[in-house]
Amino acid sequence: MGRYGLSLILGATVLVALLLLSVLYGATRIPLAEVFAAISTGLGFGSAEPEPLQRIILDLRLPRALFAALIGAGLGLVGVVLQTTTRNDLADPFLFGLSSGAAAGAVFVITVTGDILGLWTLPLAAFSGGLVASGIVLLLVRSLQSSAPEKLILAGLAVSFLFAAITNYLIFSGDNRAAHSVIFWMLGGLGLARWETLPLVGAGVALIATYAMWRSRWLDALLAGDITAASLGVPVGHLRTRMFLISALATAAFVSVAGVIGFVGLMVPHIARGLAGPLHRRLLPMAAVIGAVLLTASDILSRLILAPQELPVGIVTTSVGSAFVFLLLLGTKAQRN
Repeated sequence: MGRYGLSLILGATVLVALLLLSVLYGATRIPLAEVFAAISTGLGFGSAEPEPLQRIILDLRLPRALFAALIGAGLGLVGVVLQTTTRNDLADPFLFGLSSGAAAGAVFVITVTGDILGLWTLPLAAFSGGLVASGIVLLLVRSLQSSAPEKLILAGLAVSFLFAAITNYLIFSGDNRAAHSVIFWMLGGLGLARWETLPLVGAGVALIATYAMWRSRWLDALLAGDITAASLGVPVGHLRTRMFLISALATAAFVSVAGVIGFVGLMVPHIARGLAGPLHRRLLPMAAVIGAVLLTASDILSRLILAPQELPVGIVTTSVGSAFVFLLLLGTKAQRN
């Protein structure tokens, strides 16, 4: 077993340990025996009704831990795909207006309409906002009759600024009492983790993972440049558009339940390439594991730093991400010298 296999096994082991810690620790520490008893009851092996402490585990902490792992894995996969298709090492899921569109949809619900559809109101609004933003980006790129990476990035930045302005207007003109909810959601958090919305997140991860693995050889070809990829029979323009659209759908699913969690999709591909190399058959599984580990660990920290108050997980990932970008830039400068 080589370095790659050992890294995957180590990553999976760390992830399992972090998932267990995520269920154990929070505002109240729960004994390990209670965790196993609650899980047994939830699986139908227990005969009695779950106790209040077990309800906390089954209804709050366990789905939250799974959400962190799935969303982290999904953002890592999206980051790999976007960095490959745009040939930009600083590309991430939030560079193309996807998060800004989702944020605008969620803020509109929080400040204007309220929960008119119950639990699904906020996720659906955020998901719709993300899709609208991605649709505008694709229309802009198509109107330019070019799917070149730089055009895609510029269109994404323009849409991102547009929806950021709409979001700020809604915050300023809306109910001030909703400002705290808006800020917490825009900084990212897993407080909305519920079993009911888990299929939406799972579908987003499955979509990006399945399509990226299916087209992994085409993604490998893009690493050599558009001309070389086209000479190998890769439909470069169509591949870039489809990958962006699928990345948009997956990102909208993640943002719709967790808010804007930045830098995960930027950091994870770089770390994964150091362990798995550039080829996507090995890179994608490694990125999924590292993303899950990173976000799960960040969520645990967000609950412990100011306990019993909960810190938005986006603050943790942004702090780590900014330090990572500094190190990345310094490493690039050292290589040039």
